[in-house]
Amino acid sequence: MAAPKRGRSSSAQSKPGRTLALILIAIVALTGGMFLSGHTTPRLGIDLAGGTSITLEAKAEQGSAINKANMNTAVDIMNRRVNGLGVSEAEVQTQGDRNIIVNIPKGTNSKEARDQVGTTAKLYFRPVLAQDATGPAAATSPSPSASGSSKASPSPSASKSGTGEKATSSSSPSASATSQGRAVTDALKADPTPSASASASSSASPSASASTAPSAAQAKLQAQYTALDCSKKAQRTKAGEGAKPGEATVGCGEYSGVWYKYLLGPAAVAGTEVKKAQAVFDTQNAAGWQVTMTFNSKGAKKFADVTGQLAKNTQPPQNEFGIVLDGQVVSSPTVSSSITGGSAQISGSFTQDEAQNLANMLSYGALPLSFKEQSVTTVTAALGGDQLHAGLLAGAIGLFLVVIYLVAYYRGLSLVAMASLLVSGILTYVLMALLGPAIGFALNLPAVCGAIVAIGITADSFIVYFERIRDEIREGRSLRPAVERAWPRARRTILVSDFVSFLAAAVLFIVTVGKVQGFAFTLGLTTVLDVVVVFFFTKPLMTLLARRKFFASGSKWSGLDPKSLGAKPPLRRTRRPAPAHTKEA
Repeated sequence: MAAPKRGRSSSAQSKPGRTLALILIAIVALTGGMFLSGHTTPRLGIDLAGGTSITLEAKAEQGSAINKANMNTAVDIMNRRVNGLGVSEAEVQTQGDRNIIVNIPKGTNSKEARDQVGTTAKLYFRPVLAQDATGPAAATSPSPSASGSSKASPSPSASKSGTGEKATSSSSPSASATSQGRAVTDALKADPTPSASASASSSASPSASASTAPSAAQAKLQAQYTALDCSKKAQRTKAGEGAKPGEATVGCGEYSGVWYKYLLGPAAVAGTEVKKAQAVFDTQNAAGWQVTMTFNSKGAKKFADVTGQLAKNTQPPQNEFGIVLDGQVVSSPTVSSSITGGSAQISGSFTQDEAQNLANMLSYGALPLSFKEQSVTTVTAALGGDQLHAGLLAGAIGLFLVVIYLVAYYRGLSLVAMASLLVSGILTYVLMALLGPAIGFALNLPAVCGAIVAIGITADSFIVYFERIRDEIREGRSLRPAVERAWPRARRTILVSDFVSFLAAAVLFIVTVGKVQGFAFTLGLTTVLDVVVVFFFTKPLMTLLARRKFFASGSKWSGLDPKSLGAKPPLRRTRRPAPAHTKEA
């Protein structure tokens, strides 16, 4: 009776050549992308490339105390400003009780950075005149409804009681530039600011407004709004740049992953007129998380005037006001009635973090402390370069020792390990070069240390697999079945080990700041690449080599010699002898 045929465990085992071809194609594609992008070397951090270091000394302002909470708030705001300049790998951190150090890598406009980080932020409440979704996500953004009562919107509501649903206020993404420009022109002429002239113009009919030619300033602002694409970082960081409080301007804001552009009227209320803002959870009306605001006497009157004017408009976005911090619209609540009494609530589908962040922006849009520039120094890369050379030398020595160990102990198998290390090194370098322009990754000294530590992690994975194969050979199996039987057990061990390393890197990345994050990021990246290389290169390569006579025959130079490994006799199926029959005397 013929024995049943045994199926192969996976396509990767039966067709290892395809898997190898796949990873080689990926390497070629990534390398080609690196050369096409023009970024053939990783971006370097301030310790390797040099840059500017700014030391700021805190001074109490308007009764604000110099304490840890205010210093941390100032660091958060400065971080947002530096990031808004397109800077990556910048460091903003406290030093002592009253100093903040800002380190900005080379290649950034240091003068602009100096002007941004230490100055008091400008927070304004501006009427929203027009609003549109921008970028690729605009096609799937919410469309406006006739009544403006759709649930999806970039705007929560503002009221005395804090109730109200979000209302759609975005224009249709398919609107033409001509109709969009005409709507902007009408909005500019019907600017709902609480002035006498604005009150008169806000009641004018659209046809009357359209009949008057726009002024040069209006035409320029209209062109800026029409051309603005807030999905592009370079454009949104410059939106509203240089605009004065008494002038209309443009701005950008994000909601549910979609970037919106705003046409904003002159500032109606300044952020300095907000006395207090805090996040609260409304259990009485089941409204969820809200942000409550209290204005000073001057701000209360202005806020009542502007909300009264906005409430006269029933169509969004002319019934919204934008909360604008450093040129970015952080929220745009709708208004249904005049809000008097000097206090208001902003409600919507806020999470706790969103409500607290908005409250912090309202409370500390202006820095809670004033800062005096103590020193500005140019950091050279000489010291970092020396340390980099020392680190690379240490890494090269470590790699050399690993190779010597592999050759001495594993002989022919060391070729597999070295080829895998080479593939891992190529992938790491190419990804570091591509991640520079993509997410702002910059290589610093701790990141180099992370890459060196990864050599041991990667080599450990190969050793685990090789030892599992050797164990199978010691049990008397030939090489081809030994390679396949060893893989499941080695795979589990490698995945568990790499998961622990990745978890440690992730925790380190989350709880630390500054350069240590570079170490954690590099360690996590190389750990992921270790799994990719072992699964898609080392294992298929071993499957192919097991079919070659040099390895399959167990040559003493292959590292898989059964005799030197102390293998048992070959495993065979034997038939049990029949029991002998005894005769009774």
